[in-house]
Amino acid sequence: MKVVATNLGKPTKILWNGKEEVTGIYKYPTTNPLHLKSTDVVNDTVIDRKHHGGIYKACYLFSADVYEYWKSLYPTLDWDWGMFGENLTIEGLNEATLRIGDIYKIGSAVVQISQPREPCYKLGIRFGNQEVLKQFIAHNRPGTYIRILEEGNVQTGDSLTLIEQSNNSLTTQDFYKLLYSKEKKLEHVKLAVNNTALPEKKRERLAKYL
Repeated sequence: MKVVATNLGKPTKILWNGKEEVTGIYKYPTTNPLHLKSTDVVNDTVIDRKHHGGIYKACYLFSADVYEYWKSLYPTLDWDWGMFGENLTIEGLNEATLRIGDIYKIGSAVVQISQPREPCYKLGIRFGNQEVLKQFIAHNRPGTYIRILEEGNVQTGDSLTLIEQSNNSLTTQDFYKLLYSKEKKLEHVKLAVNNTALPEKKRERLAKYL
């Protein structure tokens, strides 16, 4: 896996249900390295701290490999890296093999795969169509948030080097399906509940299915 773009967002005003809001989802490539801190990315915009940023959502990674798929669905948009609000666009990122809890070295930072992205209306605003939320869920390629175990800088061209693979076999894609499926696969529920790389609240909610 390789970093093909580092993206930052500035505060952007949007209208939602007749009300003006500010969002940081409009991210665009920068030529500067990103400094990953424990709860966010330096110089990035995080407005809604309840749902974005924090230990389990310090930085968002999205796969460059699926951009062509989305471009075919939305050919008239002004495309660039960062379109999905990701801080790091990654070539070769595959949610089907990425385990929650895996630890990687990226640049001078050490990070851990935490949880997939759950889309909200702000993605729909950037795409000009709220239907993109259902499409995003169905496509099952959500990207992933990471925990920052050691703060550091990441720049375009840096590789992701696996330091330690999680002994919990739950993949990012497995967990994403689990979040949105009505019939929960108990094998995956058990893996999620016992995976400390996930937020405790999510694990507690899933434990009710056991």
